[in-house]
Amino acid sequence: MAETVLAFDTSAAHCAAALLLPDGRVLTRLEPMEKGQAERLMPLLEELLREAGLGWSDLTRLAVGTGPGNFTGVRIAVAAARGLALGLGIPAVGITRLEALAYGLPRPITVVEDARRGEVYVQGFGTETSEALLMDSSDLAHVVETAHVTGSAAGPAALPAAVPLAEAMARLAAARDLPQPRPAPFYLRGADAAPPSDPPPVILP
Repeated sequence: MAETVLAFDTSAAHCAAALLLPDGRVLTRLEPMEKGQAERLMPLLEELLREAGLGWSDLTRLAVGTGPGNFTGVRIAVAAARGLALGLGIPAVGITRLEALAYGLPRPITVVEDARRGEVYVQGFGTETSEALLMDSSDLAHVVETAHVTGSAAGPAALPAAVPLAEAMARLAAARDLPQPRPAPFYLRGADAAPPSDPPPVILP
């Protein structure tokens, strides 16, 4: 059965969303923003559904970007996906930023994404998928052995993304076998901010 998939991502300085329709068409939205994703995300998703003439009940699956990326941004999207999945009674599929960046590009390929502070996120995709790593950018030459590279820190040889990030997430989620584990933040390092004195809320497994 063809899926109707709503995908969204707030792991970077944006609100990104895509709606994959059963006929294969995709509607996308990307709004750059440094903050305010929590307030903007749900209205943005509703606008996208209205543009397609659909309602929440027409969705068969959700996709959400799980990071790596901005600590708070990742949690915003994951919490929204879990809540929507529960309320709508449909599955939510977590997709990492790294696998979305590799979507549709020649294999084998290595994704090299800027992690700031002189570090990069690195993951290889081919016949097998390697473990995602956080590493010093000066060590990059020792791990990138594939013929193709992509990502914001891959340098001048980087291949451009095949499709927008949220569209890649929607298409990857549509192809996943069910059931899938509930989406969870994909962190390769801790938050940059100091933790609050009060204990944080627990995200259930």
